[in-house]
Amino acid sequence: MMDDILFLVHRIPFPPDRGDKIRSFNILKKLTTIAPVHCVCFADDDEYMAHGETLRPMVSSLHVESRRTSTAVSSLKALATGKPVSLTAFNSAAVRAKVSELLRERDIDTVFVFSGQMAQYVPIDLGGRQFIMDFVDMDSAKFSDYAADAHGPMRWMYRREARKLFAFEKNVARRANRSLFVSETEAALFREHSGLGANAVQALENGIDFRFFDPSLAIPDAEIRRNGPLIVFTGQMDYRPNIDAVTSFANDSFPAIRNAVPDARFAIVGRKPTAEVEKITAQPGVIVTGGVVDIRSWLAAADVIVAPLRIARGIQNKVLEAMAMGKAIVASKAAFEGIDAVPDRDLVVAEKTAEADAVIGLIEDAERRDRLGAAARKHVVSRYSWDSVLAPLDDMLGVSPPTVETSQAA
Repeated sequence: MMDDILFLVHRIPFPPDRGDKIRSFNILKKLTTIAPVHCVCFADDDEYMAHGETLRPMVSSLHVESRRTSTAVSSLKALATGKPVSLTAFNSAAVRAKVSELLRERDIDTVFVFSGQMAQYVPIDLGGRQFIMDFVDMDSAKFSDYAADAHGPMRWMYRREARKLFAFEKNVARRANRSLFVSETEAALFREHSGLGANAVQALENGIDFRFFDPSLAIPDAEIRRNGPLIVFTGQMDYRPNIDAVTSFANDSFPAIRNAVPDARFAIVGRKPTAEVEKITAQPGVIVTGGVVDIRSWLAAADVIVAPLRIARGIQNKVLEAMAMGKAIVASKAAFEGIDAVPDRDLVVAEKTAEADAVIGLIEDAERRDRLGAAARKHVVSRYSWDSVLAPLDDMLGVSPPTVETSQAA
């Protein structure tokens, strides 16, 4: 076993209830099989702070720092200091001191950083330690996408963030032994813009817990299931790309679907819906659930899952989860990008103008829904297990992979 690993992550990786935390939690689990892990992270509220006690037995040490800085304050600090907002939002003297203490007092062999915001805590001189940087997505490109859809001062702010954040990303990647991205598409984009090669910038994909997201284990809730065909979107509902996706779908595609299928319903399922999302319930047939106890009950009850994202980076966990649940999916090109699957065999890929027709067609064709769902489930099981997609970490960290028994699941 190698010396200890320092794992820096921008949100406490438990519970794995949103895309970034699903990835960070599974990477953390993998790292603990390789070496003792010291985890330093932030929590956005008291509920997540409390989850530290659940996470603590997994690791050799855990430091969870409360983060309360608002976006407005972070933006003002960023303008005053010339830094990206993404960094000032996660700036903490206490975290910086804790990282210095661990590097000084523990036998740290590798610093593994999850998400670019945390790279500001990696000292310039690591004393020969290995530095693995998991950017997940190219966040600077995401802010460029935001700028394209924004107006006035917000367009200027997004453009500024994209420019400054990319300069930071590029500098970090030049220091790191390896920089990781969630898909080859993201990795190739970063290589193109940074000028770094394939040895320095690589893909490490997301996986899916197909044993948890198993349609044979999920019993559709009778209350959810009644009252007409159900279309479901899942996601963290204070996240701008998700807000954009559901408002666009509700305003532009769902009315046409209701014209063809008058009792169709559109359920927006996910934590922390904003006021903008809540307003959509004024439209007939739209449901906003907020956080739910078990998302599988909504997935199991759905006739069609939609992922109509216009702004998306990397691999969408919501799509993998729906595939694992054996559901017919209509995804935008942006939501599909990065996923190794076959359109019209495993899911339907449709842009905005074809979205309504694609959903209507699936609602009216149960046989096709079942066929797509079965193919999607089969593909996810064979291609996207976490054990499989995270196996390259053994080689990246210079250790021999453990011998494990494999089993087939359907």
